[in-house]
Amino acid sequence: MNFWKYHGLGNDFVIIENLDLNIPDNPDFVRRVCDRRTGVGADGILYINPDDDANAFMRVLNSDGSEAEMCGNGIRCVAKHLYDFSLAPSKKMRINTLDGMKDIVIQEEQGVAIGATVDMGTPRLERSDIPMIGSGRFIDNTLEVNGRTITGTAVSMGNPHLVIFDSLSDEEILNLGPMLECHPLFTKRTNVEFVRIEKDVLTVLVYERGAGWTQACGTGACATAVAAGVRGSTSLGEDIRVRLPGGELMINVAEDLSSVKMTGPAVRVFCGELEE
Repeated sequence: MNFWKYHGLGNDFVIIENLDLNIPDNPDFVRRVCDRRTGVGADGILYINPDDDANAFMRVLNSDGSEAEMCGNGIRCVAKHLYDFSLAPSKKMRINTLDGMKDIVIQEEQGVAIGATVDMGTPRLERSDIPMIGSGRFIDNTLEVNGRTITGTAVSMGNPHLVIFDSLSDEEILNLGPMLECHPLFTKRTNVEFVRIEKDVLTVLVYERGAGWTQACGTGACATAVAAGVRGSTSLGEDIRVRLPGGELMINVAEDLSSVKMTGPAVRVFCGELEE
């Protein structure tokens, strides 16, 4: 079974072409492949499945075997794979996901994709869309965790995010990440973003649902820019630099919140063959 290893700002994936829909996708297989000591090692597996209405359907399995609705860094890697291996005919392509259809424009150099701009769709702020217990929006609202009060903003980019702008120490962040992921307010768990605003840059650490601390999270960068915009920390309609441990993404949230566009790199690392 052939596979390819990719990363977007250090958020790394195993990509498998599943065009005949015959590749294993059970949690045990996913965990074995993603194990960093005994497998290939990755934050998740991206399956390229066929789709009648798009260039491909991207299925996202996290390293713990759970399924995610969407992956921002992953979709850039899938787009690069489709372009570089001529599985998509042009720089403009459409990839379907559990969060719906995504329009993508490839950036290339000498015929090789180096990155992409992805229209990530409309952010959702209602608790029912996160999904989250309660009604209305959760913007600069408080929740209790481990005996302390945290202020956050909840955003769905097809998958749930809790964005926190509180001033916290590194030790507090490390402890709070896994606890907030499983907070009972979030019925399907949540990704957690810890944000520091530094001049014109949002610096973010992400505890990713199903994968833990990660070098980068594309949907997390988008959710952070949305949260910063709706709370007035940044301007909507402008390019926002989001700095993650693995590098920077450029995010633009429409003034009317109708779309979020993400631009960033995608890198192929190596290819190989898996023993089934």
